[in-house]
Amino acid sequence: MNVNEHEEQRSQGGDDAQANTGAPLDAAGVPEAAIPELVIISGMSGAGRSTAAKCLEDLGWFVVDNLPPALIPTMVELGARSQGNVARIAVVVDVRGRRFFDNLRESLADLEAKHVTRRIVFLESSDEALVRRFESVRRPHPLQGDGRIVDGIDAERELLRELRGDADLVIDTSSLNVHQLRAKMDAQFAGEEEPELRATVMSFGFKYGLPVDADLVADMRFLPNPHWVPELRPFTGLNEEVSAYVFNQPGAKEFLDRYAELLRLIAAGYRREGKRYVTIAIGCTGGKHRSVATSEKLAARLAAEGVETVVVHRDMGRE
Repeated sequence: MNVNEHEEQRSQGGDDAQANTGAPLDAAGVPEAAIPELVIISGMSGAGRSTAAKCLEDLGWFVVDNLPPALIPTMVELGARSQGNVARIAVVVDVRGRRFFDNLRESLADLEAKHVTRRIVFLESSDEALVRRFESVRRPHPLQGDGRIVDGIDAERELLRELRGDADLVIDTSSLNVHQLRAKMDAQFAGEEEPELRATVMSFGFKYGLPVDADLVADMRFLPNPHWVPELRPFTGLNEEVSAYVFNQPGAKEFLDRYAELLRLIAAGYRREGKRYVTIAIGCTGGKHRSVATSEKLAARLAAEGVETVVVHRDMGRE
């Protein structure tokens, strides 16, 4: 094969690649349809950038904190090559990366040339609110140097003035608490769907200690212990006979019904308050029979109601 034939095949191969994807290619050869959506979060230190970023992370965005602006196009390109696994990227840009801040405008121009859908979210707050927040945590402003907090705030406002003017969304957090800021972010980025709640249902044994990450704890020791039934003792709550024994006891089914109803009420409140993850711990003496059976039943109820649920049996098999 001579050089001309080789070049002709390469050209045909490139045309075939575009035909196979059914989408135009950008300069890097990536289908434009695969380019992820991008949100750039910036704004005043102390105005809530971390909270805004965490909110997007909870909504399923891939979040990168303090990425040098010059690397944003590279991050987007890597997301485009992830075969759809990284469809939405949020990048936090702030004065901690001020050595690279001058590169931001060049990066934005590069993204525009590649037809990247991007939005800039700018978090703003009054001088009084920012001073109060820095004083409450007893930390200096990153730009104050040997001066006062207000000196750092003034320097940062001047540095970010142009970026604020380019922002697609400016949120003033002066009078907002964390939950109100999350609600505003949800309203902008969650779409029409209610924010998703993810639950971990964990069985455990009280004799091994309470789970330190539990949000809610239920105690199943009010039910008879299958451990004292010789034919059930070797099995766990995953066994159908053990589960049947547990839920044939007085109060067991009623507990499950009422606790599931209570969790629906709590879940609605968690969503309103911006909480996206909950760990529900179900305990018995050893974490082998009653707690395991109840965790399985409760997880099935939650999953049937559309809650993304994971079951963990922390202490099963420890004895």
